[in-house]
Amino acid sequence: MAIDIRKETGRAGTVEQRIVYESGNEMAAYAAHQINYHIMGYFPISPSTEVAQFLDLMKANGQHDIVLIPADGEHGSAGVCYGASTAGGRVFNATSANGYLYMLEQMPVQSGTRFPMVMNLVCRSVSGPLDIHGDHSDLYFALNTGWPIVLCRDPQAVYDMNIIALKLAEDPEVRLPVLVASDGYFTSHQKRRVMTFADREDVLKFVGERPPEGFVHVLDRENPITVGPYMNEPDYINNCYQQSMAMYRAEAVFDRIRNEYAELTGRDYPVLDLYRMEDAEVAVFLLNSSAEIIKDVVDQLRAQGVKAGSISPNMIRPFPAKAIAEALQNVKAVTVGDRADSYGGHGGNMVMEIKAALQTYGNHNTMVISRIYGLGGKDFYAEDGLKLFEYAIDAVEKGHVEKPFDYHGHTPGDAAKAPKRVLEPMKYEDLKTGLITVTPDEETGKLNVRVPPLRSLTKKPKRIAPGHGACPGCGIFSGLELFFKGIEGDIVALFHTGCAMVVTTGYPYSAHKATYIHNLFQNGAATLSGVVEMFQERKRRGELDHLGLKDDFTFVMITGDGGMDIGMGPAIGAALRNHRMIILEYDNEGYMNTGAQLSYSTPMGHRTSTSNVGKAQGGKVFHHKDTAQIMAATNIPYVFTGSEANPQDLLRKAAKAQWYAQNVGMVYGKILITCPLNWLSDDKDGSTIIEQAVNSCFFPLYEVEKGVTTITYNPEEKGKRVPVSEWLQMMGKTKHLSKPEYAETLREFEDEIERRWSRLKAKHENPYL
Repeated sequence: MAIDIRKETGRAGTVEQRIVYESGNEMAAYAAHQINYHIMGYFPISPSTEVAQFLDLMKANGQHDIVLIPADGEHGSAGVCYGASTAGGRVFNATSANGYLYMLEQMPVQSGTRFPMVMNLVCRSVSGPLDIHGDHSDLYFALNTGWPIVLCRDPQAVYDMNIIALKLAEDPEVRLPVLVASDGYFTSHQKRRVMTFADREDVLKFVGERPPEGFVHVLDRENPITVGPYMNEPDYINNCYQQSMAMYRAEAVFDRIRNEYAELTGRDYPVLDLYRMEDAEVAVFLLNSSAEIIKDVVDQLRAQGVKAGSISPNMIRPFPAKAIAEALQNVKAVTVGDRADSYGGHGGNMVMEIKAALQTYGNHNTMVISRIYGLGGKDFYAEDGLKLFEYAIDAVEKGHVEKPFDYHGHTPGDAAKAPKRVLEPMKYEDLKTGLITVTPDEETGKLNVRVPPLRSLTKKPKRIAPGHGACPGCGIFSGLELFFKGIEGDIVALFHTGCAMVVTTGYPYSAHKATYIHNLFQNGAATLSGVVEMFQERKRRGELDHLGLKDDFTFVMITGDGGMDIGMGPAIGAALRNHRMIILEYDNEGYMNTGAQLSYSTPMGHRTSTSNVGKAQGGKVFHHKDTAQIMAATNIPYVFTGSEANPQDLLRKAAKAQWYAQNVGMVYGKILITCPLNWLSDDKDGSTIIEQAVNSCFFPLYEVEKGVTTITYNPEEKGKRVPVSEWLQMMGKTKHLSKPEYAETLREFEDEIERRWSRLKAKHENPYL
């Protein structure tokens, strides 16, 4: 709709605009779809995940042509984006926190070879411990990567800066990838009124065509190039110098572009956002969303006769040092709030750069106070802003800064309130029942397992206590507990990031009765490898004798929610080293803990939040990964699949897994579990859905013992095989596959299931396959 921009903003614009009411993530996606990038490589991580979700939904409805490439992890997504940018097109990405750190080594490669792109960093706390809420600890890692960085304090700025950023990145004077940073959950998920270009054509006209000068690419057969050569001195320092000059030019280029944008839209983003700074004597410096809240505090203090003002940059790379020094030249004291610490540096990164700016430009009078605030998503209120001003006012009154560096909003520790143990350690006698026995068969080399009736195992204590926060009907814990019933004695468990981890360990509580470890999403197998080897070595040296261990621990890693995508490399590494441990994958067919995005375990045609169903798309477009077969190819001693719908079978495999893990080497197991929330199924149907997944041969039950494959349950021989379509009809996420327009997808999916099943039967019949 056409509107009067002057009434809305106080400044006239020249293009038709419309008002939407959306979040920061929605506006990042909206800007990207209007630009119609060529490629987006992505990997889900909260709170940036929604950007890819919204783009996928728009793609399903035919609203853009962006090729969305789901990577195996953030490092992979950065590689996808880099490769795409070398091929000459426009590239987009979004990430957060540890995901950004995982791709960090790729960032200087992109900027050092001068290939433009735009990436949204939806700022979030960097682990550890794990916290998914917003601060700037990831943003500060970006400062030395060679990417210009623009900031967004609200969803309107997210939209505008995403359009400005591409024009900045592709300017011949800059030619660098650009980072667009906004605050996770504060800006990313909170809806605000936003004004947008009404027509995509106006966006594309503003952004313009990619300039031909200097923009070489790898697809020009008339001009073959070498990208990323090995470079010695003095060439390397010269390359860095050219990149540095491009970075500093970015400030003036940004200033030119933002003026062009202001003429079009009526919205202006000067390098520094100064609020009532003309005669300010005390000031507060903040980034992003908090900078809007502090303006209300400025007004309150002005009403009381205090000459207060606030400063917030719209760009921090290049750092506007001269502009900040000039803005502070008459200010007696400024409090700099950093939403991340530079541990050991006596302040956060922004305070260090402001101090350097004042020193460089001859301002030796302004007193600087450093405060770390708002970590881990801690809210910032007007009362906090007033306190930041009080630090500055106090310094002016006393003539000196009493405490140059401190945290604001933290709670001092109190030994009397230290967490107390709630769950007592499980007794060894209860865990070592002797009801399950495993004995090697000397003739066949395989294991014979005796498992009692299930009811006799009910007295074994549960490894995970009641009280976790899983969704109703979640199959993770019933599946894990059934597996653990087959394990005798003590365990040490490591959980990958995922639903099972998140819902059981909300500090200061834990639902884990046994020792539990968590490390980064991709690195669980390597971490547990270290634990296993340290146990063996300390045991060999006699350092654990005083603990009175009756048996060795069984070391178990639990993974799921896509953990065997991002964690596949370390898992294969652990398998090839053959550490004595178990990796157990619960397969819920997606990244359920971050909002049901597709993973490589999501089957073809299945609906997720990044494989939507619409007129232009019918669910996931490629087949699911067979992790059990991949791990079997590493020649570890034992691989199995299991299901709680076949409990005796799973118990036998758990007992075998423990024996192999304690006596031979690594074990890999995979169990299919239900996720009613994201499978769009009824809670009560979970067991039936899993049973039919087995009976349709989608999830066959088998084991690979010392390289020999044995099908442990054959629904054809039992007369229980059901059509794949019958199983798919039980879940809302796959009901669309019964429609005529998706008949080809269904046929291809059924053919692949039959192919894998036939191949498995052939392996069952021939020990050499």
